[in-house]
Amino acid sequence: MDAADRERLLSGTHHSPHSVLGAHPMPGGVAFRVFRPYALSVTVVSGDLRAELHDDGEGFFSGLLPLREVPVYRLGVAYEGAVVETEDPYRFLPALGDLDLHLIGEGRHEQLWRALGAEPMTHQGVAGTRFTVWAPNARGVSLAGTFNFWDGTGWPMRSLGSTGVWEVFAPGIGEGELYKFQITRPDGSKTLRADPLARRTEAPPNTSSIVDASHHEWTDGAWLARRGETPAHEAPFSVYEVHLASWRPGLTYRQLAEQLPAYVRDLGFTHVELMPVAEHPFGGSWGYQVTGFYAPTARLGTPDDFKYLVDALHRAGIGVLMDWVPAHFPRDDWALAEFDGRPLYEHEDPLRSAHPDWGTLEFDFGRREVRNFLVANAIYWCEEFHIDGLRVDAVASMLYLDYSREPGQWIPNEHGGRENLDAVAFLQEMNATVYRRVPGVVTIAEESTAWDGVTRATHHMGPGGFGGLGFGLKWNMGWMHDSLDYVSHEPVHRKYHHNEMTFSMVYAYSENYVLPISHDEVVHGKRSLVSKMPGDWWQQRADHRAYLGFMWAHPGKQLLFMGQEFAQGAEWSEAHGPDWWLLDPAYGAEADHRGVRDLVRDLNTVYRHTPALWQRDTDPAGFRWVVGDAADDNVFAFLRLDSEGTPLLAVSNFSPVVRHDYRLGVPDDIPAWHETLNTDAARYGGGDVTNPDPVKPDAVPWHGLPASIRLALPPLATVWLRPA
Repeated sequence: MDAADRERLLSGTHHSPHSVLGAHPMPGGVAFRVFRPYALSVTVVSGDLRAELHDDGEGFFSGLLPLREVPVYRLGVAYEGAVVETEDPYRFLPALGDLDLHLIGEGRHEQLWRALGAEPMTHQGVAGTRFTVWAPNARGVSLAGTFNFWDGTGWPMRSLGSTGVWEVFAPGIGEGELYKFQITRPDGSKTLRADPLARRTEAPPNTSSIVDASHHEWTDGAWLARRGETPAHEAPFSVYEVHLASWRPGLTYRQLAEQLPAYVRDLGFTHVELMPVAEHPFGGSWGYQVTGFYAPTARLGTPDDFKYLVDALHRAGIGVLMDWVPAHFPRDDWALAEFDGRPLYEHEDPLRSAHPDWGTLEFDFGRREVRNFLVANAIYWCEEFHIDGLRVDAVASMLYLDYSREPGQWIPNEHGGRENLDAVAFLQEMNATVYRRVPGVVTIAEESTAWDGVTRATHHMGPGGFGGLGFGLKWNMGWMHDSLDYVSHEPVHRKYHHNEMTFSMVYAYSENYVLPISHDEVVHGKRSLVSKMPGDWWQQRADHRAYLGFMWAHPGKQLLFMGQEFAQGAEWSEAHGPDWWLLDPAYGAEADHRGVRDLVRDLNTVYRHTPALWQRDTDPAGFRWVVGDAADDNVFAFLRLDSEGTPLLAVSNFSPVVRHDYRLGVPDDIPAWHETLNTDAARYGGGDVTNPDPVKPDAVPWHGLPASIRLALPPLATVWLRPA
């Protein structure tokens, strides 16, 4: 062996180990070269042939055998106390095709997980695993794992062309093996890194990647076939947000599959939204600091176990949304940060690589391979795990170069603006690609600014000169902040904040909205939803119920975080999850907490069966104020209309007094109205001030409408009426 090749193999900096190691025809026969550190001897075994190679020192063995062509052979390797017969990894051709490499180089490999990472396969008739990794700055990459005692010296990988991809086929290595990549940095130092495309990982705090293949057989074909029949913004869409690890602490994915679908179905939600499932080292981040973008967290089971949970939810008729975090990633030195010794996934400019709020790193959205990594990841969850929608976290922090940065801490874009043009292009590509590849999915933006066109199609230009971002829905953070501020005030002061409940209708049709009461609103001293309300315990629960009734009737989709469906008084804690004991009959919870949960069930039931509440969420013709200026009364009343014009009348009284014979304008073509839901009903824990009989309109014009009705408005309550 050439001395330079020998030195490069020993130092872990050889780009083409297969050109040196293995079997190679040459004058006089076939040369065999093997690099097996710690081996005592190596023998070539082929049929009846057994030829011991010469020990060249430092783990190298070689020999020239008088053969006409390279045979199919194995290696007999003797170590102290053991002799193993094994395949030679360096006799195999590359297991990654030219098309894959071309697409990776172009940044257009939409199923990147099938090309990079660990892929169990049969190659040249031999079972094993192909390992591939993108590390363009590395001087060398080796494979380390349980199979070589975490010393990658004897397992160098080859560089495939100019793509920055390194590959080795490891015969005999299969599912369940632990591995990492041993990377020689540009400065010659070494680092052991988890696989960025690992589909399974060890449970934290352990950090190894695991070779995995799926064996789950899906049973949700009927669900997938019908989920795209109606666009999300024109369909009932009521979401229960869940932190899986704490919903029922200690349950695995498969155990959750026995309980969560039944619970959510009973309460009538159409979807669950799972806080991030991708692997993350620190549980206290709730999954929002991801290191394993392609691996469901191992805390709760295997990837197939997670598929089993999704499958069970689909069989129960429940859609599965998942929080997805492409805005940033943590700095752990075994993960993505300076992966191959230089900034790779993060931006090379320190001003743009550090996320100012969370001590993490931001992706370089302008680098095509990084954009490909993220776009393919979005597709991966939808295609491989049948996820029905992605809620994209912290979109605003991606869109603005000056996000949480002071002057001098950011550089304007090429046009002198503050918009991150790379991030805009990435989000547009992600949305367009996901919608093209996976019919029936929805993407949802958590975007906290007034960016124009978040839910506009990517090919439709807006006044700012940008195409739409292409999301299906957007969280309405303005409605959330305004309405929560309103209900947190004592009723006597609410008249001064009346506009906080009506302002949302000024912009309600600028985007396709979700109304979110998410985990962020019930942690870190913000108090739980019921605890935000003023007054005594009865008033707090009444306000809680009235607010939910207002929310479910307001244009936009609904999202409620776990625990709020039964008026949990304490903030959420990921350590112990919801206070389920509050629902125990022994606690006397029927009126207090079970009543609120019964209300949520009824809200969802009436909602799903009333197209007026969801069919025209994005159409101004589906909404009409009856009275929006009754500030002194703390009363709001509006009509919701379906595509046929059939109305629902929603009336909220956020004052603590009964308003008898309260006159409200109504259309004159409805002979009678029936109270279909009243949050003050006794079964919900209310005072039972109701309108039990059909309410017939008078021919008295009111509120600009040709007729009117008189209602008893219960205190701190919302009432829904439909045509009798």
